[in-house]
Amino acid sequence: MKLILKRFVPVLVLLGLFSTSALAQTRIATVDLRKLFENYYKTKIADTALKDRAAEMDKSHVELLDGWKKAKDEYQKLLASANDQAVSSEEKDKRKKAAEDKLKEIKDTEDNITQFERQARTTLDEQRRRMRDNILVEINAVLKAKAKTGGYTMVIDTAAQTANETPVVLYSVPGDNDLTEFLLSQLNAGAPVETPKASETKPAEKAPVKK
Repeated sequence: MKLILKRFVPVLVLLGLFSTSALAQTRIATVDLRKLFENYYKTKIADTALKDRAAEMDKSHVELLDGWKKAKDEYQKLLASANDQAVSSEEKDKRKKAAEDKLKEIKDTEDNITQFERQARTTLDEQRRRMRDNILVEINAVLKAKAKTGGYTMVIDTAAQTANETPVVLYSVPGDNDLTEFLLSQLNAGAPVETPKASETKPAEKAPVKK
């Protein structure tokens, strides 16, 4: 048994040294990816573009609904006029035919509205996903460049959550290894200067009138 221990102890010591050496060579950085994504100026531009697109679709949707409501009102009037006992049978038939045509128009409009709503959701979801993916690619490129120059072998997202919506990183000590603020400043270095709105611009002071 002693002989076996003598043979195994050096191996265990070597394994311990290798583990310590590997741990020493590992430099881990942290980053709050959610903060980077939400505060990147291109995310805000993309969000504005999505809202504008949604507003355009809402406007078209309202126009379709207004047309549908108008057609329903016209149908009710045509239906009432078709039952007017004061008109001839021939005229009643004409009005009934007009009411039937209007009813078909209403059903076609309802189908168009349903299709429009489905297509609008799909279009917005695809645009949102495409913009998100493009932004994440840009963030990841800046992150990888910093990790390489800083000699980090691993970068952990402190904002990540599990499928159960619990934090992946339960504890981390904030310090120089957190790259969030540095990366955010790098990403926003090319942000356009915002022009103040008219309501935010202070009026120029009038020169004193000389008496």
